[in-house]
Amino acid sequence: EFLLSFKGRVILTGIGKSGYIAKKIAASFSSTGMPAFYLHPAEASHGDLGMVTRNDLVIMLSNSGETKELFNIIEYCKNSSIKIAAMTMNKNSTLAKRSDFLLIVPEYPEASVIGAPTISSLIMLSLGDALMTVIHEKRGFTKDDFKIYHPGGTIGANLTKVKNLMRSGDEIPLVYEDTSFAETIIVMNKKRLGCTLVTDKNQNLVGIITDGDLRRHINDQIYLKIASSIMTKNPIHISSEIFAKEALNLMKAKNITNIPIVDNNVIIGIIHIHDLLRIGVS
Repeated sequence: EFLLSFKGRVILTGIGKSGYIAKKIAASFSSTGMPAFYLHPAEASHGDLGMVTRNDLVIMLSNSGETKELFNIIEYCKNSSIKIAAMTMNKNSTLAKRSDFLLIVPEYPEASVIGAPTISSLIMLSLGDALMTVIHEKRGFTKDDFKIYHPGGTIGANLTKVKNLMRSGDEIPLVYEDTSFAETIIVMNKKRLGCTLVTDKNQNLVGIITDGDLRRHINDQIYLKIASSIMTKNPIHISSEIFAKEALNLMKAKNITNIPIVDNNVIIGIIHIHDLLRIGVS
């Protein structure tokens, strides 16, 4: 509840394996709209405490709660009225007793026969991820927000809106219902998408013609036909606000390679499966 209304930065610290977990939690917080960074305990004792202000919250990770490298940070926070949150297995530890908020890590035997941190590290990581998830959901952090902080990689590609990838204007293969077969072929060859959209006089989508449609009509005196007699009526279409990942999933489910983009029943674009795969949507 404190974090839901918190306006400052979250600083995570820990040493050893707990330090690596702290780094990951800090990165997750930052990518979901809560400014956070990792503070190395050794560097903190040699000047980096100056990065921590009374408007911050310091989350300290330590299985034992007696990690000596954290003690200088604890003293600094207490002397500067900076709130401390502890993530530890030991509720009777120095860290637990001096913290303002306490998150107890359940104690389970380590998977390693020599007691190397394994299960404890996974539990700490899971608690951090759970905390991050609850906070961004309660704060109303959306996929659009996530895209702003995470434009790169597969995540960024999947969260791209199709309006930013679609072909529009003169790039759209487009014919009218009464367009001749010959003209339809010319449009399809010129646009090189393996299809053309069919529209009425008001630019409303009424159909689509694909290479497959042409093959199916090849023996039906096709040269005498017009677009409306060849097209597939009421084709699948999507809004420009759809995420790229959703568009790709729809293409795979329907076994299609092109989807018209329609807003208010008016054609505004088209997207090909290669447009999605090229930027790394998966």
